[in-house]
This record gives sequence, structure tokens and C-alpha cells, in this order.
Amino acid sequence: MEKLVQTLKEEIIEALNLVEMVPEDINEEAPLFVDGLGLDSIDALELTVLLEKKYGIKIKTAEEGKKILYSVKSMADCIIAGGKAWD
Repeated sequence: MEKLVQTLKEEIIEALNLVEMVPEDINEEAPLFVDGLGLDSIDALELTVLLEKKYGIKIKTAEEGKKILYSVKSMADCIIAGGKAWD
């Protein structure tokens, strides 16, 4: 899980072009949107594409997306569960 969380942090930084950040700047349990990193809907789309292309996770609804993309840890939990934890 730790390695996956680290990898996700690196992928988020790369996918969203957050060049001023390093993985250690991202708290794995902090929200990614609004209060946390302050990501927006365009960033959500980028993360959705990342999860689908790299991990085969398909986000079917906005509610499901809110749960999965809540934090780095929630993304990792979903990947480990094979996307089935959110059904």
C-alpha cells in the first residue's frame, strides 16, 4: 500500500503538472479537492483518465468519483480492491 500511495502521488504530480510539488507535500489522507490540494473539475477528469488507463478503474457516476477521488488513500484503496469497493 505504501509503495502504491507513493506512486500515486508521483503520478498525480506528473498528470496535473504540479511542478512545484514533491510527493512529500501531499498528505495521503487529505482531500484532493477544495480544502486539500484545491484541485478542480478539470483535475478530476485528468485523475479519472489516469485511473482508467493505468489501473483499469472506471468511474461510473459523479458520486462514485467523489468517493474514489477524495484522497490519495481512497484512490489506492479502490485500486487494491480492483474498483469493486465502490459498487
